[in-house]
Amino acid sequence: MDMNSFSPMMPTSPLSMINQVKFEDEPDLKDLFITVDEPESHVTTIETFITYRIITKTSRGEFDSSEFEVRRRYQDFLWLKGKLEEAHPTLIIPPLPEKFIVKGMVERFNDDFIETRRKALQKFLNRIADHPTLTFNEDFKVFLTAQAWELSSHKKQGPGLLSRMGQTVRAVALSMRGVKSRPEEFMEMNNFIEIFSQKINLIDKISQRIYKEEREYSDEMREYGPIHLLWSASEEDLADTLKGVASCIDKCCKATEKRMSGLSEALLPVVHEYVLYSEMLMGVMKRRDQIQAELDSKVEALMYKKADADLLTEEIGKLEDKVECANNALKADWERWKHNMQNDIKSAFTETAEENIHYYEQCLATWESFLASQTDLHMEETSEDKPEAH
Repeated sequence: MDMNSFSPMMPTSPLSMINQVKFEDEPDLKDLFITVDEPESHVTTIETFITYRIITKTSRGEFDSSEFEVRRRYQDFLWLKGKLEEAHPTLIIPPLPEKFIVKGMVERFNDDFIETRRKALQKFLNRIADHPTLTFNEDFKVFLTAQAWELSSHKKQGPGLLSRMGQTVRAVALSMRGVKSRPEEFMEMNNFIEIFSQKINLIDKISQRIYKEEREYSDEMREYGPIHLLWSASEEDLADTLKGVASCIDKCCKATEKRMSGLSEALLPVVHEYVLYSEMLMGVMKRRDQIQAELDSKVEALMYKKADADLLTEEIGKLEDKVECANNALKADWERWKHNMQNDIKSAFTETAEENIHYYEQCLATWESFLASQTDLHMEETSEDKPEAH
């Protein structure tokens, strides 16, 4: 923000300045609402896993009902993500939370882990629901509405193993071959992604380190309150003062916990989601290049007449259309993603800054009030000790 843009009559406290630049989302006419809740553990002889209840409410005509309730496990979410990438290779699919690899099952299925994943899975589905193209994907509809056996049957209708292997081998070959001349706008896009990835990964590491240090600071500070209370029991003259210090520490501990809660809910998930987005974007660029590389290989084959010219000409025409559609889809989705990314990150940092300012103001007021009371008490004691004037 240009500081000259602020009105001279505007309050100049940091908190009021931040309130002036808050973002107001324009109202959307949503017709699809998705909630992920009620995680449930399942233990079989082969594996242990968690399912989540997914409730969908909609007014869309293509749905058979206005409300659906299903249960899904993490592997089902992975299947949906794969189908979306397969159907829309150059659209920016929202990222899923990582499948964390941990040493102990207890760690993996503790309450914090499950709640963090639940929120991330809910955001994943709502990102898709808000997307102008992905929201109408047939596999997405099946994911939201089909019962477990129906979903299992639907999954089997996909391409066979040999077909998938053939597609993978061809994609790897094309990616190794590379593209001869990537259009300038996609070169710029790729450069942006590389720089963005470096910066967002750095911010993620710093944010995690700050949170860890805050946790250590909070744990250490929490020990000082009881210490001052015990101390007050053995110092009769300082008892009230030491109890006052203990009370101030306790209030600051609660304020610190609230600030850490804000960090873990408002900032850390947003930053880490865009770390995953940066990885997703690199995948999108590779898929776009694979489509162009396939076209380039056919054009090269036609130049050297390595195969039937008429057949190659027909294939090239189809591939040119495919490349144009892929490029247009990516360009449109790119602008949409950048707009959402900027709003999300600005909003997260604005909220964090506001929380920090409120935290320091609260702690400062706590200690100022205590010190003022001690000063008044000292002045009263001093005046009582003075000899009366004759």
